[in-house]
Amino acid sequence: MSEQIGLERLTGLIAFSRAASLGSYTAAARALSISPSAVSKSVQRLEDRLGLKLFTRTTRSMALTPEGRDLHERTLRLLREVDEIEQAAVAARAEPTGTLRVATSNPLGIHLIAPALPRFRERYPKLAVDLRLTDRMVDIVEEAIDVAIRVGELADSRLISRRLAPHRVGAFASPGYLARRGTPRHPNDLADHDCVNFRYQSSGQALRWPFQVGSRTIELTPETGIITDLSDAVAAILEAGGGIGMSPTYVAATYVKRGTLVPVLPEFQVERSVITALWPESRQGSPNVRAFVALLEEIFPSSPPWEGICSGGGRSSD
Repeated sequence: MSEQIGLERLTGLIAFSRAASLGSYTAAARALSISPSAVSKSVQRLEDRLGLKLFTRTTRSMALTPEGRDLHERTLRLLREVDEIEQAAVAARAEPTGTLRVATSNPLGIHLIAPALPRFRERYPKLAVDLRLTDRMVDIVEEAIDVAIRVGELADSRLISRRLAPHRVGAFASPGYLARRGTPRHPNDLADHDCVNFRYQSSGQALRWPFQVGSRTIELTPETGIITDLSDAVAAILEAGGGIGMSPTYVAATYVKRGTLVPVLPEFQVERSVITALWPESRQGSPNVRAFVALLEEIFPSSPPWEGICSGGGRSSD
């Protein structure tokens, strides 16, 4: 029989794998909930034990050596097998228990997922939830995420997906702003208004505003006096009278319901994409995942309430 693998050897392989997958000790430390120095020391001990240099490092970057790339591939296979063993054991239980790791974007997490977690915990008190909010594209398999909720339909043979709801965006403004400046009747009228825009954290690109004009979908990027990289910040600026801005309907609905924002150009609103749940094939039989997917079906009914709140009637023909 081969020598039993010690705990320190396993922690070194895990630290190395996360650092290699995420590109830095800091990101690996965040994923593993330990300090960057602990990751660095684990990798250094692994290199010393193997007698190999696994990374080439500069002050600004870190890259795998050829030996590091080979070990990374082997380590990923090992960790996936460990994960499958764990999931098989989880699937054998009738009751959800342990920890469920959920990843989603800031606005989806804040407005839709987080408010539903207390009732989920009431149903399954033995199941803890680790909710991770980030606009970074998380690698669900490599980062051991159980369920992710994303905007868009993403093709990945390692994942199972389920459509949850349309992702509709529209323009909004405060009643006070519209009273002062008037209400635009066509997307072209936005040139005469103060506009607030959203910038993607991942790419740094400004949002192009989509509108449905008759049978055509047009996109424009208006001149903006304020731009920010958080959807909730856009809504807060609009609520304070900062101008007209674009928002997902599930974010704007709370403000519309209390009367601090109103839809602008609602007849031109666009279904931009879809909201999708994804989970690894290895989690398919997990009672934890089944329970959470059932919760998602409650959060995202066939007629989402936020769509009705932000609806403004039919389409414009021109």
